[in-house]
Amino acid sequence: MHLLVLGGTSFVGRAIVEEALRCGAEVTLFGRGRTGTGLFPGVPRLIGDRDTGDCTALADGRWDSVVDVSGYVPRHVCQAMDALGDRCGRYLFISSHAVYERSGLQPGSNEDAPRRAPERTTELLDDDTYGPAKVACEDDALARYGSRATIVRPGKVAGPHDPSDTFTYWVRRAARGGRVALPADPAQPVQVIDSRDLARLVVRLLSDDRPGVFHAVGPAEPTTLGGLIETCARAAGTEVEIVPVTPERVEPMFPLVRPNWATQQRSPARARAAGLTATPLEVTAADVLAWDRERGEPPIRRGYTPQQEQRLLAGAYRP
Repeated sequence: MHLLVLGGTSFVGRAIVEEALRCGAEVTLFGRGRTGTGLFPGVPRLIGDRDTGDCTALADGRWDSVVDVSGYVPRHVCQAMDALGDRCGRYLFISSHAVYERSGLQPGSNEDAPRRAPERTTELLDDDTYGPAKVACEDDALARYGSRATIVRPGKVAGPHDPSDTFTYWVRRAARGGRVALPADPAQPVQVIDSRDLARLVVRLLSDDRPGVFHAVGPAEPTTLGGLIETCARAAGTEVEIVPVTPERVEPMFPLVRPNWATQQRSPARARAAGLTATPLEVTAADVLAWDRERGEPPIRRGYTPQQEQRLLAGAYRP
């Protein structure tokens, strides 16, 4: 398989490239050439910048499949498709669960749940526009390639090399052990997918030349936020006591905390039938812990500092 990856050196893209190479694919990368310059020696790299509209490097070449990891607004997708023309077989777009309507969602929802209205008037991405922009990207890919298009909608992705700090916060915090402040109900369901499972699904869908839309969510067995924290502690060999707390202020998007529980109860049935694997959550946690320690545990941007957590645990803001 001759595979072109649009953005393949950061986290999800990196995992997809690693899996594709492991399976014997011939991979070409397209990107700005600013990240992961030491990764994948010998893999051809085409240099361009989707933000500035420079896709001229895609004017030549032919590929069996394209994976679009770095398309966030419809201009990105349309410019890449215009440059590629009909010189690719399948176009697989990495989308997001943010495409779905926020109200009326039921537990167990599948890929046919109502989506939000597409956004084409701005490229400023925030909580209100990110999902609708992804809707527009999906629509454009499907309009251009039809049955040659595949859409993958990951949930929260976890694994080594994750730049978001979201899962890493809980892995690192659980490794310290002791009383853990949680500004949420420990019974909240949570869905995370290992980046390597997502990568295996993507490569499998391409190998099978399978169209459609697929939820990429895990783990294999339903878990709660409290259960996830305890699993991270087991992976680290520590013990934790989870203490629900009332935060000092509103905590927007605290790591893995979601007020709408149904967003963490989406059905993975279609993706599993197509070959989605499920790495045990404890394995993911252990691998993230090892990676975090290997990189020297740099400061992370999410969650509580130890000082903030101690104030909360002292009882000043507990219910």
